[in-house]
Amino acid sequence: MENDDLPPGANPDVVLTPAARRALQEAAARRAAAPPSVLPPEEGGPSGLEPTRYGDWERKGLASDF
Repeated sequence: MENDDLPPGANPDVVLTPAARRALQEAAARRAAAPPSVLPPEEGGPSGLEPTRYGDWERKGLASDF
């Protein structure tokens, strides 16, 4: 199979079974049909980069892993 007919999110190095191809196509259709999430801005959160980007949370100089 050619890479041109791969569903969105498929790894081009992996041969997909028909069930996997169908699952990826269904997931892409659900993502396309879902309304965009509009969230209000965060109040009182940390300034700067998101502290959970490394799996930690830092508050007042103390870091905790979760």
